[in-house]
Amino acid sequence: MSGSCWRMASCTRDRLISVFFPLALLALWEMAVRLQWLDGRFFPAPTAVAAALWELTVKGELLGKLWLLPGLVAAGDFSGARKVFAEGHLWVSLFRIFSGFFVGAVPGIILGVVMGMNRTIRVALDPVVSAVYVLPKIAILPLVMLVFGIGEVSKIVIVAIASFFLVLINTTVGVRDIEPIFIEAGRNYGANRRQMFRHIIIPAALPIIFSGLRLSLGTSLIVIIAAEFVAANYGLGYLIWFSWQTLLTENMFAGLVVIMILGALFTSGLQALERRLMPWQREEMPASADGADVGGTGKV
Repeated sequence: MSGSCWRMASCTRDRLISVFFPLALLALWEMAVRLQWLDGRFFPAPTAVAAALWELTVKGELLGKLWLLPGLVAAGDFSGARKVFAEGHLWVSLFRIFSGFFVGAVPGIILGVVMGMNRTIRVALDPVVSAVYVLPKIAILPLVMLVFGIGEVSKIVIVAIASFFLVLINTTVGVRDIEPIFIEAGRNYGANRRQMFRHIIIPAALPIIFSGLRLSLGTSLIVIIAAEFVAANYGLGYLIWFSWQTLLTENMFAGLVVIMILGALFTSGLQALERRLMPWQREEMPASADGADVGGTGKV
């Protein structure tokens, strides 16, 4: 079998496995609840969770009453349209996540590049970053609320803090550990500082920067859910916490499912952006069935 045909068959097999294995786990979970191996009060069946998710959607709790939007927009009532989104748990959490992520990631990249390129600044700031980074971000939520109040700003700030340090550390490492041969090649070709930064430093550090962005976006999701447990009236975290308090376990699991879907979408979105910005990055080659190295000289 030729290499391209083998890779296509292997990718198809991997996709089938990645789809059917989760479905098999869901079927096993459903069967365990129906046979009363699991207590349905605490572990509702996947069908019950799907029904709860649908009910939350059609009632407007998860996404807001979107069916009102056309009439509100046509009437020019944009404040009413904003209120529709403000009453949807999903949109509220997404606004907090992306706002905090942007506010934290942009300064993290800028300062990380500066620290990676300048040893003096890196040595000066590294102890401070190391000390503050290990603080649990939820532990400083009361302080953030004390400074910024109990409104939206405090939730955005706590997400920004969590995002900032992960992006900062990864960017610093990515810039600091660039292969010296790349820098030397740029100098040999007469590149000035601007050209070195644009064509060598940033492209070489991008893979590590994107690793930090993926970690940061995932952490932002975790942090905002935890913050919404204790300091929100809307959001996915509030939905899960309220469902737990009222023993609506189907709604609680529905909220968890939405969070898992968001995590997968965030990762896929950043990976797609990474492939677009770094077309020179090779796709990961699937492992061969007999354990042989695909990049080796052996034939399949």
